[in-house]
Amino acid sequence: MSGGIFLVEDDDDLRLVLVDLIGRATGRQVLGLRTLAELREQRDTVLGCSLGILDINLGSDEPSGLDAFAWLRAEKFAGRIVFLTGHAASNPLVRRAGDMGGATVLSKPLNIDTLLELLK
Repeated sequence: MSGGIFLVEDDDDLRLVLVDLIGRATGRQVLGLRTLAELREQRDTVLGCSLGILDINLGSDEPSGLDAFAWLRAEKFAGRIVFLTGHAASNPLVRRAGDMGGATVLSKPLNIDTLLELLK
């Protein structure tokens, strides 16, 4: 899936909508995943993508999007990373995501124009 996009989002409805929207807007393949475990299972496909979109909070008792980011960097993922969050900027996970080099943080609800601009 060279040049493709992957999205890790635990909200099933939002994941399906975003995969469809991003695919239509870009004409690129979009792989929708729910957890870090699924991301790891799709390692080869994911590492061939040029953009990863990670929800910061992937659900209770699940590793976070920050854990996914760390795994991607350890695996030498060379693409861009965008974090999504429904938490306030003061949340410790959101602050940590903002401090990570090479990542953009977008707040939910998403401004579609902002998201589409990032996809260019």
